Amino acid sequence: MTDDVLVVHGGTPLEGRIRVRGAKNLVSKAMVAALLGDSPSRLFDVPKIRDVEVVRGLLGLHGVKVTDGGEDGELVFDPANVESASTDQINVHAGSSRIPILFCGPLLHRLGHAFIPDLGGCHIGPRPIDFHLQALREFGATVEKTPEGLHLSAPNGLHGTKFALPYPSVGATEQVLLTAVMAEGVTELRNAAVEPEIIDLICILQKMGAIIKVHTDRVIEIQGVPKLHGYTHRPIPDRIEAASWAAAALATRGHVEVLGAQQADMMTFLNIFRSVGGEYEVTDARPPKLGDPGQEGGIRFWHPGGELHAVALETDVHPGFMTDWQQPLVVALTQARGLSIVHETVYEQRLGYTEALNSMGANIQVYRDCLGGTPCRFGRRNFKHSAVIAGPSKLHAADLVIPDLRAGFSHLIAALAAEGTSRVYGVDLINRGYEDFEAKLADLGAHVERP
Repeated sequence: MTDDVLVVHGGTPLEGRIRVRGAKNLVSKAMVAALLGDSPSRLFDVPKIRDVEVVRGLLGLHGVKVTDGGEDGELVFDPANVESASTDQINVHAGSSRIPILFCGPLLHRLGHAFIPDLGGCHIGPRPIDFHLQALREFGATVEKTPEGLHLSAPNGLHGTKFALPYPSVGATEQVLLTAVMAEGVTELRNAAVEPEIIDLICILQKMGAIIKVHTDRVIEIQGVPKLHGYTHRPIPDRIEAASWAAAALATRGHVEVLGAQQADMMTFLNIFRSVGGEYEVTDARPPKLGDPGQEGGIRFWHPGGELHAVALETDVHPGFMTDWQQPLVVALTQARGLSIVHETVYEQRLGYTEALNSMGANIQVYRDCLGGTPCRFGRRNFKHSAVIAGPSKLHAADLVIPDLRAGFSHLIAALAAEGTSRVYGVDLINRGYEDFEAKLADLGAHVERP
């Protein structure tokens, strides 16, 4: 399809400044949280990405009035008239996002029932909703599986419970939070995810009137309350997008300033970035004052010249190296001297994108063995989840087909770093998580065009 192709003339370093807005992995969950309030909510710095459009459509189907606010990127949610949506209407969104599963708790509180369509998302390995459904049943929900999706009800209401996740799943932790805040009694969640986006969601729920305690050792305690009100919130910036542009600067031997990027949420990435040989500088925000418009803070990333260094890294849940960081960074590692090792411990099928990099001249071998010491769920289950990258490799142009969101941006980085002209197919998938990325590429001096 010619309207879903980007022609990339590679070999030019990216140079310039771009800005990241609210984190994709928080904003959509904040939108769902607005369902729980009995008054309007206001969310700032919302990126214009497809996942936001999907959630906005689902909220509208359930009677939530969503309007644009006065500030660019501001959304206002009025949940005064929450209502049931027809199965046919909801099914329009089937397969377009995994966010609908998080509607369960809020809809059970507001309506007493919920319907969830078939779920979509990126094809990086099964992300079962078993944890979600088990948690909802613990709260007292009944779940009926039908060919078109899931029908849930709570005939006796939802009640607090003690629940331990077998793995600190981000999605399941969000499910418990969004359900427990208005469930009767106290909920204790053990082995919870504690990613920055989770903590920011807790901040939102606390603003709404929730009582949530974050204890040590991944334990979260939620005391249910009978009602919640709306919130006003500016989300944390997208640390995945920030790291993606950083990797692009390194792979293309460029210099990119990412306004909005925050050091605290990216410390693990920054350590690896520096170990590879990249340089960065944190720029603090300067508030406006008389005669000075001020300046937004961020992080400048650049390739200082010379050789990059091979590293060994393992993905892990926070505060480990984020799984969404490894794909863009691996492109830069193809330019590092020596053997780099990547052990993926979060998703079992997240190294398939390396085949495309090899077709461009990279030298990457994938293995079923655990090439690292981090406890891993996949070592004896026949998944190729470790990679060895030999470099440096001279990348050349190729025709690429994007399989999923993060791999798509990695393919794009590879095309930008390669000599010659590449055609990247399925590029619109990148719009799921990267706002206005073509305009940002233009701002950074990239030579790209639609055919």
